[in-house]
Amino acid sequence: MSTPSVSCPKCGHEFNVEEALEKRIREEASKDIEAQFRRKFDAEREELLLKAAKTAEEEQEAKIAQLVEENEKRRKENVELKKKEIEILTKEQALKAREEEMSLAMQKDLLAQQQGIEEKARLAEQEKNELRMLDMRKQLDDQKVLIEEMKRRAEQGSMQQQGEVMEIEVEKRLARLFPFDIIDEVPKGTKGADALQTVRTEAQTSCGKILYESKRTKAFSDSWLEKVREDQRAAKAEIAVLITEAMPKDMHRFGLREGVWVCSFHELDGVAMVLRESLVRIDSVRAVQENTGDKMTLLYQFLTGDEFRMQMEAIVEGFTEMRSEIDQEKRAMERLWKEREKQIDKVMRNASGMYGSIRGIAGNAVGNIKLLELAPGGGGDPPAKEEPEGAGAGKKRRKKDIW
Repeated sequence: MSTPSVSCPKCGHEFNVEEALEKRIREEASKDIEAQFRRKFDAEREELLLKAAKTAEEEQEAKIAQLVEENEKRRKENVELKKKEIEILTKEQALKAREEEMSLAMQKDLLAQQQGIEEKARLAEQEKNELRMLDMRKQLDDQKVLIEEMKRRAEQGSMQQQGEVMEIEVEKRLARLFPFDIIDEVPKGTKGADALQTVRTEAQTSCGKILYESKRTKAFSDSWLEKVREDQRAAKAEIAVLITEAMPKDMHRFGLREGVWVCSFHELDGVAMVLRESLVRIDSVRAVQENTGDKMTLLYQFLTGDEFRMQMEAIVEGFTEMRSEIDQEKRAMERLWKEREKQIDKVMRNASGMYGSIRGIAGNAVGNIKLLELAPGGGGDPPAKEEPEGAGAGKKRRKKDIW
């Protein structure tokens, strides 16, 4: 059977109806297949996108979970580190407290040891002092009467006695400083100064005299200078020295006043040495330059010159410092003697009390102790010791030794 054909009414073209339908069907079928394929592709693409989004979400959640886990782990690690840090700080504080306790304990031990050493030293010194006290007891007993006598005189404030003490000390100092010179003491009641020093050279020849007058009053008097100059002329002395406790108002240290050297008691050593040295030097100059000038003029020029004044100041300053140290040591020794005297009095009182108690119990069975018994005349003081010939001079020498 033949395939029907159809002609186009416009162009007259003929075409096969079956082929046209088949082509049309094929075109329609192709469009349907493409549409199905596209729908399937879109569905699959959408499914893939959903799967990818889900996978990305799951991965994100996994990462978040991992981060949360890591954060939790780090938080726990931080907590552990803080706990360890607290433990370390606690141990450090405990260690510091332990160190402070150990330091305190060591200080206590050292203090205890030091106190022990000081106690031993004190006991040893106390034993030494007791032995010294026993050694000095006899000397103190012998001098006790004399000390009491000197105390009574000091309390009376006798100006005559004070002056005598100062005169004795001046003579003693001059004799100690210049053992080769002649120190003449002016007898009491005789007109004149207190002491006259004859200066002697190495060849034992006299090169001049220095006259010393001492005053121990509260106020200075210019009339003393005239008397000292009269005594100087009478003794034919080249130099006159006035030793006084009360210096003139316009003089704060030693110096030359109206031809008389005025100094304090503390400046005596330095002034005496300088003045003596000036006489020795003038004598040596006089021996070399015999008849070359007026002797008194040379002496006056030297004594009033700057060289002599500066030498005097330097020497007297040194002796003043030495005298201050000696006075300080003397005060310390007097305090120590006073303490020991009180200790001895306490021991003697206790010994007397114990002796009286024993005599009261045992009666005459106990032997007599002469030092604790009354004197034969009934008085409380022991009999006075007989003094040998020249007792007055001996008493005066004892005064010198005490001062």
